[in-house]
Amino acid sequence: MTKSVNQKNRSENQMETVLECNNLTKKYLTKTALDGINLEVPKGAIVGLLGPNGSGKTTLLKLAAGLLKPTGGEIKVCGLKPGAESKEISAYQPDRVYLNDWMTVSDLVQMMADFYPNFRREKADEMLKALKIEARDKLKSLSKGTKEKVQLILTMSREVPFYMLDEPIGGVDPAARDYILNTIIANYSENATVILSTHLISDIESVLNYVLFLKEGHIIRQGDADEIREECGMSIDSLFREEFRC
Repeated sequence: MTKSVNQKNRSENQMETVLECNNLTKKYLTKTALDGINLEVPKGAIVGLLGPNGSGKTTLLKLAAGLLKPTGGEIKVCGLKPGAESKEISAYQPDRVYLNDWMTVSDLVQMMADFYPNFRREKADEMLKALKIEARDKLKSLSKGTKEKVQLILTMSREVPFYMLDEPIGGVDPAARDYILNTIIANYSENATVILSTHLISDIESVLNYVLFLKEGHIIRQGDADEIREECGMSIDSLFREEFRC
């Protein structure tokens, strides 16, 4: 879909805050996944959304991606309520491979190019070549780790101001994690924001400049990573272990 002039102008004049939540609540029957959270994620940051399994990280990203509706409160992505407009200027990668196994890598690249005007095919081809992933290979013939790399390549080949990656390093071996993090850093502009949801803090701490600590549906800490390190006198990883000690 081609953006209207108004849509384009709104995208070019985005707020400095790319993700904003005001008293955001999400309930599943009797379970409260997010309990009235308030947060602001700044433009141009690599953000760690940090918390143990079950803390509400995936729920928050799904709400931002427009896949879930809030029970209460408000969430905005680049100043927009999640919906068709926000999806044009944000890229979401779930924590599971969602791609069709019967498709080839080339089919998937073509599908993304057809669906998203901001998809850069040359960027995808370059990353696939670097990983020695054959375009003719069917997804079902690839290992789990390679499938996740293909999915990441497709996500990062879109040129958008906001990327949301749910556990992008959780299912790959340690050697692949460095490549994935380097891919993320190398393929987003300095004005874009990337949220990385994970509980593997030590693997990503070196790239973070903003952090959100999520515990049992509550934001218990948020802010500039360097300021938090200086204030607490410890690494983000050490602070995480202290905050979430069993």
